[in-house]
Amino acid sequence: MLARPETSPAAAILPVRGLADRVSDLFWRRPRLLLALLLAPPLAWLGIVYLGSLAALLLQSFYAIDEFSGLVVPEFTLRTYAELFRPSNFDIIVRTVTMAACVTLAAAIVAFPIAYFAARYARGRWKAAFYIGVMLPLWSSYLVKVYAWKLILAKEGIVSWAFEGLGASAILNAVLALPTIGGASLSTSYIGTFLVFLYVWLPFMILPMQAALERVPKSMLEASADLGASSRQTFRHVILPLAMPGVIAGSIFTFSLTLGDYIIPQIIGSSRRFIGQAVYQLQGTAGNIPLAAAFAMVPILIMLVYLAIAKRKGAFDAL
Repeated sequence: MLARPETSPAAAILPVRGLADRVSDLFWRRPRLLLALLLAPPLAWLGIVYLGSLAALLLQSFYAIDEFSGLVVPEFTLRTYAELFRPSNFDIIVRTVTMAACVTLAAAIVAFPIAYFAARYARGRWKAAFYIGVMLPLWSSYLVKVYAWKLILAKEGIVSWAFEGLGASAILNAVLALPTIGGASLSTSYIGTFLVFLYVWLPFMILPMQAALERVPKSMLEASADLGASSRQTFRHVILPLAMPGVIAGSIFTFSLTLGDYIIPQIIGSSRRFIGQAVYQLQGTAGNIPLAAAFAMVPILIMLVYLAIAKRKGAFDAL
């Protein structure tokens, strides 16, 4: 019986057929090179475009504008930041932060029962209906939604018509007569601005809250009930602490988006400005780019402080 000839290992490897095979072989032998090439474009975008623009913004905020020529003086100064503390400018900051805090608090209150129902009781088609209902406003045009709300909140709009139909016009007029937050109609008052902010940013609170509530173990609720805790005690000591990471995540979205938005207060509300409007008008109409940059840094600094406090409190550990 003749012995079969032995085949060398090198003979089992196919010969290199072209440039694509050489590149594939190179990446197979050096996977870190492939990883570096994949990460290079997003890191370049993040480092050059995003962080670079932020650095330019920060640099511009330390410049000042010459009062006589109206030109930007590229010399380091804190004079522009000092202008933020003028009463007219500081009122803009306080007004914006107060509105963002109110919207965030209201969004958490409104979103919690919706998120809890979706996390605990919605199944199958109800779960799909929940996601469609929450996401549907995000699929439509932002401007269309805001202008639609302007018509709804106008003096001749649906809300006023509904109050008249219920014979409760006196209540609406009493609300609109409140100082500071009232106005000639809901569409020209802070109340209207608040309602539209709440509607537009509410999905960004519901979704992270629902994800956090779904991670609450059912066994902990059963253990709480077995130990004799009431529904209120279970909510306060079990559900709410475990859902807090979702609340924090949602508040980051709603608070930061309200701080930086300028379209909603431009269309709905009074003539008193918010930070976004101040930035838009200062860099466009007034041409005061340093002060616009200083205003733009305010939401960034506020969010950095907010995130630092949230991290220190351990809010991100369970995310």
